[in-house]
Amino acid sequence: MKNIRAILLLFLANSISGMAQGISMLAIPWYFAQQEKMASFAVVYMLTNLISLFWIPYSGTMVDRYDRRKIFLFLTTICGTIIFSIGLLGIKIGVLPWPLVAGVFMLTFLNYAVHYPNLYAFVQEIIEPAYYGKITSYLEIQGQLTSILAGAGAALLLEGTTAGTTHLFGMEWEWPFTIAAWDIHEIFLLDASTYFLSFLIIWFIRYESLKPRRQERSTVLHQLKTGYNYLREHPYLFLFGVASYSVFVAVLLEAFFLGALYANEHLQAGANVYATSEIFYASGAVFAGLAIRKIFKHVSPPVGIIIMTFITALLFMTLGIGNRVWLFFIMLLILGITNAGIRILRTTYLFSTIPNQVFGRAISIFNLSNILFRIFFLAIFSIPFFQTGIGVKYPFYMLSGFLVIAGMVLIKYRGQFPKG
Repeated sequence: MKNIRAILLLFLANSISGMAQGISMLAIPWYFAQQEKMASFAVVYMLTNLISLFWIPYSGTMVDRYDRRKIFLFLTTICGTIIFSIGLLGIKIGVLPWPLVAGVFMLTFLNYAVHYPNLYAFVQEIIEPAYYGKITSYLEIQGQLTSILAGAGAALLLEGTTAGTTHLFGMEWEWPFTIAAWDIHEIFLLDASTYFLSFLIIWFIRYESLKPRRQERSTVLHQLKTGYNYLREHPYLFLFGVASYSVFVAVLLEAFFLGALYANEHLQAGANVYATSEIFYASGAVFAGLAIRKIFKHVSPPVGIIIMTFITALLFMTLGIGNRVWLFFIMLLILGITNAGIRILRTTYLFSTIPNQVFGRAISIFNLSNILFRIFFLAIFSIPFFQTGIGVKYPFYMLSGFLVIAGMVLIKYRGQFPKG
């Protein structure tokens, strides 16, 4: 495999920054849940998605227009500097105002909108087609092992531990020492430091582009139109992209909004249960990275995605019905398998069907549909009824129905999707 050193360095940088990002993005919803400000957080999340409607199309043109290594350097510099400044402000004044905490969430979320399309486009650019399946699986394993560490770190830092018998990761432990709970600004300082470390690692990446791209000097609007025209010429590919992202819509809503509500209101559990659920989710995703291509090797990617979409619909229905911590963990484990499995099959399929020249823009259009769905559901879930008591379970029923509809669309048009 060519560019193996570049790929290893990219994986290392992604792991280091991803772990601290994961802790921050677990800590922020829990911070709002504990402050009983989830209604405010719902507005923040919805506003972030509204901004993304304009940001994501532009980010897609950036990914296709500029050197992808330089994009990573730019992102780590900007995000690290801003989050570090907010963390320092927290030390100075003692307690961060919630709008600044929300600002870190918005910045990190908008960073994701560039980071992941850029990551996948960069990988597609520097590896041979024969390795698409393996590398997408390795990316999933790397990302989810990072998430396991983030979940463990969040469980330790959000509530702390005391020496002796303590409840952690959903079990009773004999813990030898005391760890004081961290303030949110201290977590942000840890987050910022990993951006700077990632910058140094990415600085040393050298690679040979295996899919040379022509330099596009046209306006952003014209470049967006190029991506739109490509998908308009391939309408069933567009339909596949929109429907196959449905599980990701549900996962983001659970991860950044519903999960904290579910643990706090429905299960009446603490931060360690919420953070531990991320460990179970990530463990399932690691399993998917190791096994999903073998499990579905005799069927096409769209068929595998259909099967896992219906499994996820059943899973969300089960979460709505159940109210046990152990069931929550099991369902999150399965959710990790299905979401990561779908992402591996979908990414491998899209690598094989979308030219690298327009890859970032095509993915950004799929992400726009994802955002519109999230805004729609957040507008509903921000109603106070859905944020306390019995009302917390109904969003899970709604998402289950949404996934059933997406699965039925995939079934109806599966014969029309391009051959990967």
